[in-house]
Amino acid sequence: MSKKKVVIGMSGGVDSSVAAWMLKEQGYEVIGLFMKNWEDDDDSEYCSTRQDWIDAASVADVVGVDIEAVNFAAEYKDRVFAEFLREYQAGRTPNPDVLCNAEIKFKAFLDHAMHLGADLIATGHYARVRQNTEHGRFELLKAFDHTKDQSYFLHRLNQAQLSKTLFPLGEIPKTEVRKIAEKLQLPNAAKKDSTGICFIGERPFREFLGRYLQHKPGPMKTPDGKVVGEHVGLSFYTLGQRKGIGIGGVKTYQNADGSSDAWYVARKDIENNTLWVVQGHDHPWLLSSALTADQASWIAGAAPEAGRISAKTRYRQADVPCDVQAGGALEFSLGFPEAQWAVTPGQSAVLYDGDVCLGGGIIAGSTF
Repeated sequence: MSKKKVVIGMSGGVDSSVAAWMLKEQGYEVIGLFMKNWEDDDDSEYCSTRQDWIDAASVADVVGVDIEAVNFAAEYKDRVFAEFLREYQAGRTPNPDVLCNAEIKFKAFLDHAMHLGADLIATGHYARVRQNTEHGRFELLKAFDHTKDQSYFLHRLNQAQLSKTLFPLGEIPKTEVRKIAEKLQLPNAAKKDSTGICFIGERPFREFLGRYLQHKPGPMKTPDGKVVGEHVGLSFYTLGQRKGIGIGGVKTYQNADGSSDAWYVARKDIENNTLWVVQGHDHPWLLSSALTADQASWIAGAAPEAGRISAKTRYRQADVPCDVQAGGALEFSLGFPEAQWAVTPGQSAVLYDGDVCLGGGIIAGSTF
């Protein structure tokens, strides 16, 4: 009986490198695929594509798997980056990693892998897949290591995609991954994890966005209508933002001891080009008791029944209890027993039943 063929996305990072080795150890025929998703200024100090490819190829050599590079830059620009810019121009804060997984890693990459004769694909994401014996459907689960869990970014995957996907790292902690890389003497064993948005890297975000977006300065106002500064363009701010607002020296409201609370971005008024700012982390304008979401995507193929489950409204957040109500095929609303901080349009609201990720949608608005 011939081995099952798995095509794994190898980014040059330690996670996908160890995942490739694990698959080989498990008896699969493994082929590595390095994806180039960004071409603009990829020779700059901020874009590490060339070094990443060298690292991925070096690891493939050590692990003993074939690797090829594939260029998805055109698909990325059309399907991910264009949408990213549209959302920012509209004053929302999108999450390109969610879109990249749905459109590139589990569509363009999956299609390419199937053309190579793959039975399955794999990535170095921290998540798990299982087929439920009761109803036969595939489920997306949080990783064993909850501190590294990436199911939030994968919530738009469907049954067809999950049925073809392996996540080798789902059952082990990140510390173990580093240990394996060191033991195998992988050339990238000590490479630090990448941060920042895939195509932006570590570069100054505002400067990067400014190249692509129209922006018009306007007033920054407090809830009582006082103008306390000028913003450089609404696209460059996100709700809950504290750093880089540019009004640090303005002390509108002082505490009894003479100190003053930090400023936060609370609302954006696109129509009047006004940025509303508040003082204090727990200002009422930063707290939401409910949200609406659209572009819903459900892993089981249908929305969960109305009732109490849990949700994340941003990646680095603990699950919080909520009541879900479907509002049509692609819309839903969530109510929170405890008000949530800086619920941000454009970000993903992702729903969970324990460790099982149910799916989610894009936050359209919230109720204060």
